[in-house]
Amino acid sequence: MSHSAYQIGMGILCLLLLTTISCTKDKLSNPTDKILTEAITTIAPNSTIDDFILPYSSDLDNLPQDPNNKLTATKVNLGKMLFFETGLALDALHELGEGTYSCATCHVPSAGFMPGAQQGIGDGGLGFGNKGETRTKLFNYTEEEIDVQGARPLSLINVAFTKNTSWNGQFGGNHNNIGTEYLWSEETLTEVNHLGFAGIESQNIEGLHLHRMVVNKPLMDEYGYTPWFNAAFPDVPYEERYNEVTAALAISAYIRSLVPNQAPFQRWLKGDRAGMTESQKLGAVLFFDKAKCYLCHNNTALNNADNFYAIGVKDLHEAGAFNTTENDRRNLGRGGFTQKEEDLYKFKVPQLYNLKDGGFYFHGSSKNSLREVVEYFNKGESENANIPNNATSNLFNPLNLTTEEIDHLVEFLENGLFDPNMNRYVPDEVLSGNCFPNNDPISQIQLGCD
Repeated sequence: MSHSAYQIGMGILCLLLLTTISCTKDKLSNPTDKILTEAITTIAPNSTIDDFILPYSSDLDNLPQDPNNKLTATKVNLGKMLFFETGLALDALHELGEGTYSCATCHVPSAGFMPGAQQGIGDGGLGFGNKGETRTKLFNYTEEEIDVQGARPLSLINVAFTKNTSWNGQFGGNHNNIGTEYLWSEETLTEVNHLGFAGIESQNIEGLHLHRMVVNKPLMDEYGYTPWFNAAFPDVPYEERYNEVTAALAISAYIRSLVPNQAPFQRWLKGDRAGMTESQKLGAVLFFDKAKCYLCHNNTALNNADNFYAIGVKDLHEAGAFNTTENDRRNLGRGGFTQKEEDLYKFKVPQLYNLKDGGFYFHGSSKNSLREVVEYFNKGESENANIPNNATSNLFNPLNLTTEEIDHLVEFLENGLFDPNMNRYVPDEVLSGNCFPNNDPISQIQLGCD
C-alpha cells in the first residue's frame, strides 16, 4: 500500500471512530439535562443556572447579610449555641416552664427547621417525640398563657435570602417596609424596626423578649458564654455586649448560615448531572416550565423576597390550633400589617428546600404533604371562605398537570430539594449542660438525655 493510500485509509478510520464516539456520547448524554438547563436559563435573572447555586455556609462574604450585622465565624458559632440553649428560657410564666424550651423548639432541624407539629409551642409546651410532632400544652398553663402564634412558623432554612421576615413581612426597617414607619409600634411587635436592622435581625431581637428568654452578663458568666460574646462582639461597648440585642444578632448570623447546599438539585447545578434522578429532573423541568412554580419561587433559594400573594388557603384556627381565632390579625396576611385593602390575604412566598419532613404546609397548616400542596395548586381554587377566587392572585390558576407530572414534581420538591445532612448545623451540646432543643421531663426522656 502506498503512503498516500495509507494516509487516506487512516483518515477514514479516524473519521469512523470519531463518528462512533460522538454517537455513543450522544446516546449516553441525558436529553433531560439539556431541557432542564434551557428551562432554567430561559427564566434565570442572568440567563444562567448559576443564578440558583447557593453559597456554602462557610462562605460568609457571599451570604446575604445585614450591613449592620456583619457575618463572622465567631458570631455564627455563638448564635448556633444560643439557638439551642434551653438555659435562656428563664422568663417563663410558670416555674414548670423555666429552662424547658429554646429557639429550636419551634424550628426543629429534623423537621426542616419548622415545628414538627401543626403549631409551634415554646413556653407552656411539653414533649418532643421524634421531631417535635408530639409537643402539646403543659397542664398548668391556660390556652391564653402558652407561647404560640396564630400562624405556622416558617422554615429558617435560606432565611439569608429573605429581606422582610414573617408571613406578612412586617419585620425589618428595609426593603418592602420603607415607608411603613408610621405603623411600627409595640402593638404590632414592630417597634424594633426603628433600630434599623434587617428582617431576621429585627424579628429575633423582638423574638427573644416575645418568647420569654433572658440574656444578661451574670447568666452568660454562669454558663460560660461570656468569652464567646467577647470574641463575637469585640467592638461593642462592654456595658452593651451581653444582652438580648447582641444575642439576637448572633442567632441571626447563625440562621443566615443555614444553607441546604448538599441537596441533589444543588449538586446538579454545580455540574454533577447524576446528582438528581430522572424523575427529579423531570419534576424540575415542570417547576421551571409548565407548572409555572418559578413565577413566584424565583429567587436563589426558590422563594421570593419582593412579593406577597393571595392563594386562598385556610387559616390556622381552622386546624384546631391553640389560642387563635378567625379574628387573628395574622389571617389577613400582608394587609394585617400595612392596613391596605389591596394587601389583604397576601402572604410571603416561602423557600422550598427540606420541606418534606415538616408535615404541615402553608401559614395555616392546612396541608399535610407536598403532594397535597401540588394538588392544591393544580386545582387552582381557593378553599378559604373569606377569599373568593377573584380575590386570589392572577398567577393562581389551574395547572392542568397529569398524574404522572404531579408525581415527578412532588419527587423534585420532596427529594430533589432535600439536603440530608442538616444536622451539621446542630451543636453537640450547649454550655448550660441542659437537654436541647427541649428540656422538660417528657422531652428529656424522648430525646435520650441523662
